[in-house]
Amino acid sequence: MNESEFHQAVDAILARIEAALEDTDLDADREAGILTIECPDASRIIVNRQTPNREIWVAARSGGFHFAHREGAWRDTRSGDELFASLARIVELQSGVRIGFV
Repeated sequence: MNESEFHQAVDAILARIEAALEDTDLDADREAGILTIECPDASRIIVNRQTPNREIWVAARSGGFHFAHREGAWRDTRSGDELFASLARIVELQSGVRIGFV
């Protein structure tokens, strides 16, 4: 995946995350390629692109997670878990809000 393809893919992922959050009590703000999800307790989950590594990084109260594009999906570089499934768990754990991705 070249840099242009990476940026297009990440932009689509961030838009998909924002769409999943639309009907929730969570606020999402995207600026300069960084998506910040604010939880009811004022804690935040950050979804960020790491261009040099071609990864998506998620920072949450439960830890930091790195996702790389492997085998047709974005997978956690340590556990192999898929990005959207992981993010749904992270958001629910931190905010108590259940989200689904379509």
